Order: sequence, then C-alpha cells, then structure tokens
Amino acid sequence: MNMLLLLFTFVLAIFLGFELISKVPSQLHTPLMSGSNAISGISIVGALIAAGRYADSTLGIVLGLVAVICASINVFGGYVVTDRMLSMFKTKEGGK
Repeated sequence: MNMLLLLFTFVLAIFLGFELISKVPSQLHTPLMSGSNAISGISIVGALIAAGRYADSTLGIVLGLVAVICASINVFGGYVVTDRMLSMFKTKEGGK
C-alpha cells in the first residue's frame, strides 16, 4: 500500500508540475525560478523521508533516489539560471 501511495504522489507531482509550468508565460520563468528552488528543497526533504522511512521495497528506495536526484538537478539549475539573470543586470567594468 505504501508503494502505491508513493507512486501516486510521484505521478501527481509530475502532472501538476507540467501543468503549472506550461501555464506560465516565458517572461516569468526566470523570476519564478527562485521560488521554485525553495519548493524543490522541500521536495528533496520529502523524497528523503519517503525513501528512508516509508519505502518497504527496493523499488520504493529507487524511486525515492530518483526523486532526490531530480529535485537536486532542479535546485542546481535554478541557481544557475538565476545567477545568469542577475549577471545581465551588472554594469560592465572599464567604462564602456
């Protein structure tokens, strides 16, 4: 039963994430990345708890590991994109 609940949560998160991001205009993707980093951090904690405490089988542990990896990639990518966005607003040195 726990495995079914974990799988349902995983599929629901994929569906909701896709629907939410597809409805956001492209101009807002970069500013929203900072907020999504915090949400992904919470996802990492949830995936760790799900994989460590509630996974009764190897498949549950593997799915939890995949969730941790995906959320970690999302956090790292969000910081990279935010850094690139902020670097666009820095003034260039050398007076030009």
